[in-house]
Amino acid sequence: MTSTPRPVRREPGSTSLAAVKIPRPLVDQMVEHAREDLPNECCGMVGGRDGVARTIHRARNARASPFSYDLDSKDLIRNYNEITDTGDELIGIYHSHTKSAAEPSQTDINLAAYPDAVYVIVSLADSENPEIRGWWLRDGKVDEERLEFD
Repeated sequence: MTSTPRPVRREPGSTSLAAVKIPRPLVDQMVEHAREDLPNECCGMVGGRDGVARTIHRARNARASPFSYDLDSKDLIRNYNEITDTGDELIGIYHSHTKSAAEPSQTDINLAAYPDAVYVIVSLADSENPEIRGWWLRDGKVDEERLEFD
């Protein structure tokens, strides 16, 4: 992996009405992953282009923790290669919150390493009604990104 990919999408804080689009089957895959990894947080990557998600790539949480995540380095490299080998870009990083809202924790903000990827958080605080929200995490700043599920 030589550089962070540059998705072709609007900048955080833009007044554009565009949203990152995640097809319902991919949303279901992220929620399923979050439930399977309980009691720990899950994590993975989202591939796509032009603000439209096309693939979900699971990764192991190297921390195996219910409070934080760290994408396993081997999974990170493998997933990144799988995404870019198809001509897609890394458009998102996802992880779960097992007991808290789908809002970035201070740890999430501090450890965010991909400023051009939307951070998608799947909250299982209400296990019957998972909450999924997207965030730009750049230079310690947090901006919510509208997600559209279809």
